[in-house]
Amino acid sequence: MVSRADICFEIDMGTTQQCSLAISSQSAGLSYRKIKMAAPIVGFPRAAFIRGCLQLRWGTTRLSPNTVGFSTFSRRLSTSVTVQHDYDLVVVGGGSGGLACSKEAAQLGARVLVLDYVDPSPHGSRWGLGGCCVNVGCIPKKLMHHAALLGHAVQDARKYGWNAHVEPTIDWTTLTTVVQQHVKSLNWGHRVQLKDKNVDYLNAKGSLLDAHTVRMLSANGKEKTVTASNIVLAVGGRPKYPDIPGAMEYAITSDDLFMLEKPPGKTLVIGASYVSLECAGFLTGLGFDTTVMIRSIPLRGFDRQMADLVTDHMEGSGTRFLRQHVPVAIDKTDSGQLQVTWRDGNGQEGGSMFDTVMMAVGRFANTGTLGLDTVGVEWYSESGKVIGRDENPEQSSVPHIFAIGDILHGRPELTPVAIKAGRLLAHRLFANTHEHMDYDKVPTTVFIPLEYGSVGLSEEAALERFGSDDVEVYHAFYKPLEYYIPERDASQCYIKAVCKRDGDQEMVGLHFLGPNAGEVTQGFAVALRSGLTYQEMVSSVGIHPTCAEEVVKMGITKRSGLDPTVTGC
Repeated sequence: MVSRADICFEIDMGTTQQCSLAISSQSAGLSYRKIKMAAPIVGFPRAAFIRGCLQLRWGTTRLSPNTVGFSTFSRRLSTSVTVQHDYDLVVVGGGSGGLACSKEAAQLGARVLVLDYVDPSPHGSRWGLGGCCVNVGCIPKKLMHHAALLGHAVQDARKYGWNAHVEPTIDWTTLTTVVQQHVKSLNWGHRVQLKDKNVDYLNAKGSLLDAHTVRMLSANGKEKTVTASNIVLAVGGRPKYPDIPGAMEYAITSDDLFMLEKPPGKTLVIGASYVSLECAGFLTGLGFDTTVMIRSIPLRGFDRQMADLVTDHMEGSGTRFLRQHVPVAIDKTDSGQLQVTWRDGNGQEGGSMFDTVMMAVGRFANTGTLGLDTVGVEWYSESGKVIGRDENPEQSSVPHIFAIGDILHGRPELTPVAIKAGRLLAHRLFANTHEHMDYDKVPTTVFIPLEYGSVGLSEEAALERFGSDDVEVYHAFYKPLEYYIPERDASQCYIKAVCKRDGDQEMVGLHFLGPNAGEVTQGFAVALRSGLTYQEMVSSVGIHPTCAEEVVKMGITKRSGLDPTVTGC
């Protein structure tokens, strides 16, 4: 009798508490079929089918990697096994990052399933495939921002000779209708793209059962499980509500604003985030009486000087600010208006009436129902975000489970970041590449009436990192050519380049406040990532007459104390 033999095996893990094993070996004369075991092997997903070849050792009483009981005998099996899952990749979340990752993986030959489900907001708002950006973020926000700018353009047109004597007013119903029509076209487009790329899609909520198994819960309450070699979590975030009376009952968030059936009227926006300022900016531009309530500082995390210029411009354009204020309660009156009570920095209470109150006090990762604790995924309790690995930022603490986008702790909450990270992850998983997402020098733009674009370090961050003696800041106040004829105020149009002082002065940050800031910043972001220096920038020839040319013309440093105002054309 041999003490060791090569065998072939098949294990059907089943969906019940039993599984079966079939083994055979010509060298050992073995032939056992469908031997019942007491329970599935722990560590392997349910409903998986395992097949392969291994070695059998006689005289042992344990089945590796875990112990299972046989009706006839026990053996120790030692080898690596190949698990055949339902999918190569399951993506939980159908936002920008999840969709990008799933489509890229499918193009690389992977079998992919996307699960996406949107819980309605406290006010019943819901939307289709595409995540926050498409439905309640970047896209509708930018369209309403543009609508507000068009209103200003109509006013400027008179100074240029246009016979536009009627004061422009916004038809809210028309605006929201066309915006939602475009959003729905994007929802449909995403569905079509998934189908074209052979990505399976289910409108279902996903949660983790183990490192390879996802429970799916459909809208009608039906439950199923599915297995995958890898799981990507990309569920994004949702707006926070402060813990005050009446907040969830009466206040809306950005999840609701773009779908309001009636004009918002007199509006209070609570919060100092970029979401708060962007929404307040276009609401003011559309003609609505708008107030922003700020507890501490606006645009935390951005350059402080630029943030102050942003709010200065907004105040000059008609947006009111309640600084050092916090909301205490919201009540609905018999007339339908909302009575907001607040407390100022001195502890004094006050209040006023509004038609709409919008909360924009931050966001929380939508991970509460994912079952992170069930499988041991580490997450940050203050934000609900998944904690990645230093050497592999998207890798969670559990092998084969990854996180991308807004739920990844310590990473920018930006759509292009999620898309790029998702695509790179797909290539590492299915194309054996090694490129990781570089989260440094990521550009962004705040779409307030006077747009603010930035890339790299703020002035404060550069001073903290390098020290004041090793940082040079070039800056300029400028006036766009198109502002002269309508006599627009340009006192906040400002550019700042943050550079190292040594050598050719590597540029580590650029900040631009002015028209079309996003378009201007994008090109310079490419240059900064390529190691742009101040000397290279000023050696470039500008395009005249543009706002962007003022960047390459900057020659005044803060250190000099000279007036940085640009004169002449």
